[in-house]
Amino acid sequence: MIEEYTDIGATTPEAMEISRKSRRLISELIGDETPDDRIRQRCVIATGDPSVAEILKFLHDPVDAGLKALEAGAKIFVDIRMVEAGVVKKGHKSDVITFIGRGDDLAASKGITRTSAGVMALKEELTGSIVVIGNAPSALLTLCDLIESEKVKPALVIGAPVGFVNASESKEKLREIVVPSISTVGTRGGTPIAVAAINEIINMYARHR
Repeated sequence: MIEEYTDIGATTPEAMEISRKSRRLISELIGDETPDDRIRQRCVIATGDPSVAEILKFLHDPVDAGLKALEAGAKIFVDIRMVEAGVVKKGHKSDVITFIGRGDDLAASKGITRTSAGVMALKEELTGSIVVIGNAPSALLTLCDLIESEKVKPALVIGAPVGFVNASESKEKLREIVVPSISTVGTRGGTPIAVAAINEIINMYARHR
């Protein structure tokens, strides 16, 4: 891509130079032709692992969907506080809200995970939103169930839960649904990938407002 890269999360000259140098190095490895490539680059930088680019899947034009949602001031829902802490708070007007802690009474009564209960508790607010899940497969499975039953329709889902219990399956289920999504294949994922993906979309939005 022709334009010079900038990163709204880099607030000092040294930080910006590090960011630009990282981008130059990674773009030579994985390409720099599309917005999807920019997200792949940022996820690779966040993990220090070039192979991450190969497990990222983009379906139903997720970058454009994310940019439009940010323009509309859509809420950004995340599974846990670690993801919330990593999401850039400037350059957009969207609130960042965590699922965990929002449905604890429901979790206790039904015996389900706190993140899954949070998805259920906030389901009335999810249509048109951006949902970012970096750790909790149960939250992603619950979200997919709600989408399939046509009770909610997020603008974008970033699904990158990590682990060996339902992580791979939850992302496979996400990719079977007609919703704009970014996901990882297999057991790999986690907060760094999920945060990198949403932050790159925020960065694109902030640069072209």
